[in-house]
Amino acid sequence: MIARADGSVLYNFAVAIDDLDAGITHVVRGEDHLSNTPKQVLVLEAARAVGIDSGGAGQAQLPVYAHLPLLHGPDGKKLSKRHGAASVGELREAGYLPEAVRNYLALLGWGTGDDQTVLSTTELIERFTLERVSSNPARFDEVKLRWLNGVHMRALSVPELTARLEAFTGRSGLEEAVRISQEKIHTLADFWPLAGFIFDGPIDDPRARERWLGKDGRSALKDVRGALAEATSFDEAGVGETLEAVVSARGAKPGQVYQPLRVAISGTTVSPGIFESVALLGREETVGRIDRALAAG
Repeated sequence: MIARADGSVLYNFAVAIDDLDAGITHVVRGEDHLSNTPKQVLVLEAARAVGIDSGGAGQAQLPVYAHLPLLHGPDGKKLSKRHGAASVGELREAGYLPEAVRNYLALLGWGTGDDQTVLSTTELIERFTLERVSSNPARFDEVKLRWLNGVHMRALSVPELTARLEAFTGRSGLEEAVRISQEKIHTLADFWPLAGFIFDGPIDDPRARERWLGKDGRSALKDVRGALAEATSFDEAGVGETLEAVVSARGAKPGQVYQPLRVAISGTTVSPGIFESVALLGREETVGRIDRALAAG
């Protein structure tokens, strides 16, 4: 039987003829399709018997079939949405790089033999063989995918990463912010929550203000404000020397000075490096944000 009562073609006939028409030589899919393969082979053998050719390339040839174990989640159970499984579109929207996703998917149940984990697409093409695919179910772990994506992002040049982030965010003029953020982000989606304050001003994080802009924090911030206003140099090195001098003069731990400043300029406790962030904002903008933070009480 190759068609339903309404005339629509059944899956096993349609997919076999489609593979034939496209000249498919290898079919690699999940083991849940194992029972479909004999049916499709019968369709292809019938096509050969009546002389149907393969995409115009001669008599139909049977593809090589390989059936892979299904993916499992970190808990060892069949992968599902509750494990964070996502479509390609959802991974793209979450800020994952195509080359990192290809790298990770290739490593699910396959290995290079030398334990190399980070591989370019070119290397994957050169080194992949079906013989090294494991017969055991692989486990999809988004934590590892996120780590691997971060490795690929840090391997990009700043201009290339900037181009991708500008396309992802729809914003321009990001290169300097990308430069000081690259080591701290794992996906494209991480960038704006980390560095968006540089462009849009501080966010509103009441918990950060409560923790770091109390009496002691405001005292440290006043000292920082005075020192930065008079700093002879406002590049990263000059800002670093100025802030380190404030820490030393107060006999404080660095965080007791840097965190109130970070909250004043970004609104929260997470940002790129504090020296780099202040230098990028510039003296006027930094001092202005400090003043507004102090005035807010």
